[in-house]
Amino acid sequence: MKRIGVLISGRGTNLQALIDAQERGDFNGEIIIVISNKSKAQGLQRAESAGIQTRVVTKIDYPKREDHDRAVIEILKEHAVDLVVLAGYMRILTPFFCREYKNRMINVHPSLLPAFKGVKAQWQAVEYGVKVSGCTTHFVEVDMDAGPIILQTPVEVRENDTGESLADKILPQEHRILVESVRLFCEDRLSVDGRLVRIGE
Repeated sequence: MKRIGVLISGRGTNLQALIDAQERGDFNGEIIIVISNKSKAQGLQRAESAGIQTRVVTKIDYPKREDHDRAVIEILKEHAVDLVVLAGYMRILTPFFCREYKNRMINVHPSLLPAFKGVKAQWQAVEYGVKVSGCTTHFVEVDMDAGPIILQTPVEVRENDTGESLADKILPQEHRILVESVRLFCEDRLSVDGRLVRIGE
C-alpha cells in the first residue's frame, strides 16, 4: 500500500475527493499526512475530520523558499511518503523539491495543458474564446504546469460561460481524474518515457 502526502492551500475539495475515494477503497493507498501553507485552509478541517494528521508550514515560519520546501520535505520523509499530491497547493516549488519527488508528485490543473498554465486557467480559457477546455493531471517538474501528462478530460465551454461557471463544471472532472491518477500510481501502472506517461495494464 502506497503512503500518500497531500499538499493544500485552500478549500480542499480535491483532498475531499481523495479522502472519499480512500474510504471507498478506490485505490491501494493511504493518505498519511496533509500539509498546508495556510493555517486557516478549510482542507485542514477536512483532513482532521477524516482522522488524518495535519501540519502547517507557512511563509512566516520559513521566509526563504528553499527553507520552506526543505521543511515540507522533512515532514514527508518523516512519514515515509511514496506519493505527493498537490491538491490546490498555491506555491511554486523549488527545483530541489521537484527533483526530490521526480515522477512521484502529481498535480491537477484546470485546463487542457499545455494551454492556459498558471493561475485562473478557467478565466484564461473563457477570455481566449476556446470551445473546449478541461483538466489535466501531470507529474510535477521544475517548469510550472509542464510535467509529463497522466490524464486529461475535456469540458465544453459555452458562449455564456464565465470563469466561475467553467470552474464549477471542470471541478468534478478534476476530482475524477485525480483519483484515477492516484489509483494508477498505487497500482504501479505509470511509467515515464521522456514526455510520455505510459499506462500499463
